[in-house]
Amino acid sequence: MVFFAYTGFEAVANLGEESKRPERDMPRALIGTLLACTLLYVLVSVVLTGMVKYTDIDSSAPLSKAFEVVGAGWAGNLVAVAAVAGLTSVILVELVTMGRIGYAMGRDGLIPPAVAKVSPKYGTPARFTVIVVVVCALMGGFIPIEKLAEMVSIGALFAFLLVSLAVPILRRTKPDLARPFRVPFSPLIPILSGLACVYLMANLAVATWLRFLLWFAVGVAVYLVYGRRHSVVGRETGTQS
Repeated sequence: MVFFAYTGFEAVANLGEESKRPERDMPRALIGTLLACTLLYVLVSVVLTGMVKYTDIDSSAPLSKAFEVVGAGWAGNLVAVAAVAGLTSVILVELVTMGRIGYAMGRDGLIPPAVAKVSPKYGTPARFTVIVVVVCALMGGFIPIEKLAEMVSIGALFAFLLVSLAVPILRRTKPDLARPFRVPFSPLIPILSGLACVYLMANLAVATWLRFLLWFAVGVAVYLVYGRRHSVVGRETGTQS
């Protein structure tokens, strides 16, 4: 479930169209943020285990509780406020990302274009964003956070698995496709990435797999009923039924 903390990096990739030079900026952004966050995680872990013995860390609120243990409760309160602010910013970024994904799907015809229509007033896919906000609020209010984290993790891992498989397949089936992004040591890196995703997915609970399969079936049904017949890419490649 720790993988849940890293799904935010996917948001950077999904916002590629917001960048003026994505072929240059996106790799730098992804690698740079990964290195920065890794360093910060390590430093925080070092400080935390220096304050409290690792066996005594409170998993519910490790940082704020650690400050309380050493007699700095006021600092723990500040950390708790910062954590709420940090989670809020993550939610906002994810909502922006979902709006971009919905807009792209509507543009391709995979969902009704009216749902993902760009608002003339705000210049954003406001309708789809509102739908996502309502759905996320309902799920966050009625589903335990642990179950949601598992669902987000397995969904992101499956998406990463598909991307890992697509890289070597497209290189073989469409060698002349424009490729602003390069994957070094292909197909070795994509294969290792796919195997890592499968391994992490295999460690999730059976109940999470059942929920994922149900959700996946709903998505496939939407595609077969609507998306397959209206897909712009399908019309261009002649793969529609």
